[in-house]
Amino acid sequence: MKVPAMIAAELRRLTASRMGVVALLALMCVPILYGGLYLWANQDPYGKFSEVPVALVVEDTGSGTADDPANYGEDVAENLIEGNAFDWQEMTAEQAAQALHDGDIDFSVTIPADFSEALTSASGTDPHQARIELETNDANNYLASSMGTQAVEKIRSSVAEMVGSEAAEKLLTGLSDVRDGMVTATDGATQLVDGSASAASGSSELADGTAQLADGTAQLATGARTLSDGAATLASGAQQVSDGNRQLADTADRAGSAVQQAADTLPQVRTDIQTLLTDQGLTAEQIDQVLARLDPLGQRLQDGNSNVQAAVDKVDQLAAGSASVAAGASTLADGASTLATGAGTAATGAAAANDGAARLRDGLSTLADGTVQLRDGLQGGVDRIPASTPELRTSQADTIADPVAVSSDKVASAEDYGAGLAPFFAALAAWIGIYALFLIVKPISRRAVTALHSPIRVTLAGWLTPAALGALQMVGLMGVLSITLGFRFDNLIGTLGVLMLASATFAAIILALNVWLGSVGQFLGLVLMVLQLVTAGGTFPWQTLPAPLAALHHVLPLGYVVDAMRQLMYGGNLARAGWDLAVLAIWLVAALLLAMVGVTRMTHRRTLRDLQPSLIG
Repeated sequence: MKVPAMIAAELRRLTASRMGVVALLALMCVPILYGGLYLWANQDPYGKFSEVPVALVVEDTGSGTADDPANYGEDVAENLIEGNAFDWQEMTAEQAAQALHDGDIDFSVTIPADFSEALTSASGTDPHQARIELETNDANNYLASSMGTQAVEKIRSSVAEMVGSEAAEKLLTGLSDVRDGMVTATDGATQLVDGSASAASGSSELADGTAQLADGTAQLATGARTLSDGAATLASGAQQVSDGNRQLADTADRAGSAVQQAADTLPQVRTDIQTLLTDQGLTAEQIDQVLARLDPLGQRLQDGNSNVQAAVDKVDQLAAGSASVAAGASTLADGASTLATGAGTAATGAAAANDGAARLRDGLSTLADGTVQLRDGLQGGVDRIPASTPELRTSQADTIADPVAVSSDKVASAEDYGAGLAPFFAALAAWIGIYALFLIVKPISRRAVTALHSPIRVTLAGWLTPAALGALQMVGLMGVLSITLGFRFDNLIGTLGVLMLASATFAAIILALNVWLGSVGQFLGLVLMVLQLVTAGGTFPWQTLPAPLAALHHVLPLGYVVDAMRQLMYGGNLARAGWDLAVLAIWLVAALLLAMVGVTRMTHRRTLRDLQPSLIG
């Protein structure tokens, strides 16, 4: 019996009765039902989040002043409702707690009363974080709780961005005001530079003038001391002259008094002489002659007395004048001494003034240098703070609040959640479909084993029947995925080829298990499916598996089917797909060789156990 005849015989056996046909058709639909229904149910769950009921409790009392109120809680609630990410239902805290307990909502989000106050507390003396309260109930749905955690994190990020943007805009506005102030300060510093330069120039001239003043007052002090010394000497000499003139005047006064007395007694002496001559008996003529001779002498005495008195007056005047001179010289000496003292004081003050003017000049020069540095520093600060506009500040604030934008570029892309799971569940459906077929398909015909001694033909016939049926299963499954569910395939024919090769490989593996172990092998096929279910990396990355399971990922074939489908379905790396197909081919050949060895054993070593019916099939 040839291989095609053995295949036809097995198909006739399977379709010999109406119930056999129904059973075959039902088992043929197993991968379509499993893969199609599961992927249909999970094709786009994220698109249905807007129908997930979630309670939103807003208790925020706001913050700010009556003129500038702020209620971030209401703003957040409004944004959430408008965003329509979930079916947000505004409730009180009591209503939300009851609804969560009863399962009417999947989770609740509460914005507490101090939400706005906490968000604005950073500018006060008691900064603290704002809270968003999440209440979940895993008894309702564990994944809903995970979604709630992610939703609250997005709310937190959104609020942080909003508050950060407002804070950054205030900061930038303040910085702009600082820049304007610095511009004004720079203008003032420029004026200060000009003024300090003028002051420095004037102080230099003042220092030169005070230096000249110091020199002049020093010379004046020296001259005043010389004058004082000369005036003192003059006063001493004048006093001596005055004393001598006074003595001369006294002597002259006494001489004048004597001459005056002599002049005053002259008439009496003339009368006495006339009387004496008369008594002597001289005649009048004789007396006249005598008197005539005496009268000129008396006249000269009178003239001399007049001269003496005039001289005495002049001597008195000289004494008085010399006394005045002495007094004046004394006053001059006192004034000269005072002048010398004052000139010395003036010289000391002028020297001090010169020192102060020099220090003022140096200080104003330093001030001028400092004002230049101040102006340059202010100008440098102005240059480093860019000029801005309200629009620019708003853009800058938004950038500061959210500085990183994620640019996503996919080398290969799945269009939705269902498409992302399709390779895994399609590959798993291929295994389940083949496993189900072996519930009614006989792995090896005992008649063929008894009649033929060709293990190769017996093995090929036992494998090709489920492999052909499995290929039909995969064509139906691909029709459901591509037409009914509308999944996009970058390489439709290649993806179908991977599934058909996978189905053929799985048929060879389960065939080998059945040949060697019988019903136990069929059970091990179920165990092997479970192992591949957790090690294929169809949902989470295989790197997240425990080490023993991660090792099995590199051995068992289902993971390679999933990877090959991903490369061909999403437009990935064809070289990787080629390697995956090579591994599947190795499994296929190895399983067929193992089955052939088992069939060979059966043809040469038959026992009573081989003639007993199998527990399955």
